[in-house]
Amino acid sequence: MTPTSALLMFAAAFVAGLMNSMAGGGTLATFPTLIWLGLDPKVANATSTVALWPGFLSAMWGYRREIEESRPLLVGLGLPSLAGGAIGTLLLIYTPTAVFTRLVPFLILFATGLFTLQEPVSRRLRLPSLAAGAGAKWWTGAVVFQFMSSIYGGYFGAGNSILVLAALGLLGLSDIHKANGVKNFLGACINSVAVLGFAVSGLVNWPVALLMALGAIAGGYVAARIARWIGRAQVRRAVVLIGLIIGFVMLWQVGR
Repeated sequence: MTPTSALLMFAAAFVAGLMNSMAGGGTLATFPTLIWLGLDPKVANATSTVALWPGFLSAMWGYRREIEESRPLLVGLGLPSLAGGAIGTLLLIYTPTAVFTRLVPFLILFATGLFTLQEPVSRRLRLPSLAAGAGAKWWTGAVVFQFMSSIYGGYFGAGNSILVLAALGLLGLSDIHKANGVKNFLGACINSVAVLGFAVSGLVNWPVALLMALGAIAGGYVAARIARWIGRAQVRRAVVLIGLIIGFVMLWQVGR
């Protein structure tokens, strides 16, 4: 790790922490940066997941009151999140590097597409609440959807928050703050399993992960101070633009 590459990694993680605190999509900053710096795509994915994992824990603390008020959702959706995250993690571990490398641009474009849908889905959550008395069909649909989205979350994860919000939308959760609290809890479930699996499999570059974790924490702290100055909308537009550019450039490189 050269001083220049270390600075770029820290900067990417700082931006990711900023993005995750204000709009989400931080993986779209860290993952491509690690690939550009020469890391194996699977190692880059695992290392990025580990580096950004503390952010879920800090977010859970920030939403601890909303989480405490949503216990039925935590149990009902937490277990399929753990199971799906474990399956996705195993799929990544056993995916040949050449195959994953070809999938990367499509995953980035898919994650960017999910990210653009975050605001519409968040607005859609402001409906009369069904969460307290949702029927069996709604619960079954939400559990199955969350399980499938957790597989994607364990495998790649970028943009997975919007899938979690969609699962909560099936239950008609009307309070956006509670939705974000539950989303962060479920994200922590998925990523905790992924972090454990990646660590055991030896896919994590720990010096890089620790450096980037510090950058992400710093970015999340600064975001609270400059959120009003930058503006959430501007951050979202930048994330979408960066994701599209990176996705299509990598797609062009794979096709060469």
